Amino acid sequence: MPADPRQRRAARHAQPAGDSAASSPKKPITVDRITDAALQVVATEGYDALTIRRVAAVLGTGPSSLYAHIVNKDDIDDLLVGRLCSEVVLPEPDPARWRTQILDAYAQIRDQYLKYPGVSRAALGTVPTNLDALRVREGLFAILLAGGIEPRTAAWALDALSLYVSAYAWEQSLVRQRRKHPDDAWVVGRDELLSRFAALPADTFPQTRRYAAELTSGAGHDRFEFTLGLMLDNLGR
Repeated sequence: MPADPRQRRAARHAQPAGDSAASSPKKPITVDRITDAALQVVATEGYDALTIRRVAAVLGTGPSSLYAHIVNKDDIDDLLVGRLCSEVVLPEPDPARWRTQILDAYAQIRDQYLKYPGVSRAALGTVPTNLDALRVREGLFAILLAGGIEPRTAAWALDALSLYVSAYAWEQSLVRQRRKHPDDAWVVGRDELLSRFAALPADTFPQTRRYAAELTSGAGHDRFEFTLGLMLDNLGR
């Protein structure tokens, strides 16, 4: 195994994982265990709590033990995104169903992100290098190409779609976390929003008052599906 952490990271990206560590009384620190511990931190404490020191504590070791397997916190982010992407099931590209296939794949990614509050931030501002993340990107790209989308347009569309899905999941995680603290009076629901909009001065906010129901409409992931639909419809044209 290469001595330099960066070389070890490159080796992970160049070949499938699967090397089994020799058995020992104490479980050795591995990349998979680091990823498991990181997901545990995010699931129980949120993404803001994720640090190398916190992951090391979950594993019952010190930060230096992790640096034998990872480069830095960004490397953990890469591992997290890869682990979540490994759960995404991609279909064989079908030119007749490319739009539905893209929507389904991104809904899976969204749901994986929403399991771990704020983890979609790990996917923002980074180029995926994990093999599982690259597998998903390859599959999505193939679906768009099968739909007759020009290659550069498909590539840029992937960036836009992925950015929206990550941002959407991040916002939803924030909303869910805030709802766990009912004492925060500034967190309002739809009924209160409707009431506040109705109380706005009519001469200054005529459209907000008139269309308050439309401005606050949508349940579940209605707006998510609407936005991805807008983007895909434009690609289709």
